[in-house]
Amino acid sequence: MIQRLVPAMIKRGSGRVIQIGGGLAVQPIPMQPDYEASLAVRHNLAVSLAWRLKDTGVTSNIVAPGAILVPAVKELLEKIAPKQGWGESWAAIERGCVKDMVPNDVGRLGRPEEIAGAVTYLASRHADYISGATISVDGGTVRSAF
Repeated sequence: MIQRLVPAMIKRGSGRVIQIGGGLAVQPIPMQPDYEASLAVRHNLAVSLAWRLKDTGVTSNIVAPGAILVPAVKELLEKIAPKQGWGESWAAIERGCVKDMVPNDVGRLGRPEEIAGAVTYLASRHADYISGATISVDGGTVRSAF
């Protein structure tokens, strides 16, 4: 997509490349090293591309979601909840998941519309001055001082 679409953006003098990455790119866990490595490559690509697009009017950024509540995740968590002792209500299951599996400051899983909001922002004129950035939408799961 980058190879196909970016040349026209450069010719036009404006555009946005927005990739979806993830916190596991910078804070990997041992369960899926191949997936986490592919996320790290995507993050690197977004930053490298931002440098390459300097002075073209095109920016490159990445949105890094944390654990997001989509139907497949909800189904999985409801299935494992009894073994984990998280209770039966969705509120109790979500609290248990966040406490035991994906701790964050917000105390819940993210929602797809929160990822969409970050993408919409990066695509807007309000993000003209943002390039080579990672926007984390993870409730504070991944910590970085820089």
